[in-house]
Formats: sequence, structure tokens, C-alpha cells
Amino acid sequence: MTTIANVNLLIEAHLIRAALEGSGIAAYIPDELTVQAASPYAFAIGGIRVQVEDDDATAAREIIAVIPPA
Repeated sequence: MTTIANVNLLIEAHLIRAALEGSGIAAYIPDELTVQAASPYAFAIGGIRVQVEDDDATAAREIIAVIPPA
């Protein structure tokens, strides 16, 4: 798994995952449940990770590069 983004808000991670999955790339938010239970955790670890399979990392980065900032 490759981390392609670190974000501060869970909604940002969900938007990135939705954009990637809409393009046919499976995306994962491994810290999702922990952040839901204890939101300060996201700041302690440096952000909420969005990950994809290693083979999809380059294509995923190209997709998220064109997502406008929230």
C-alpha cells in the first residue's frame, strides 16, 4: 500500500477516496475508525492517510492533483 495523501479532515479523505473509486482505483482510509472515535488522533499522527495499491499510486496522484482544494 502507498500513501498518496495526508489530510486533516475525514471528509477530505472521503472526497479523495470517492474521486479515486469513481476512476476505478480502490482507495483505503486505514485510520478512519480511529479518527472517528478520537479525532485528536489525526493531528498526533500528522494527518489522515489515504492509501492505494502500489501499482495504482502514480495514476492516483494524477487524479488527485486536479481535485480543487476544499
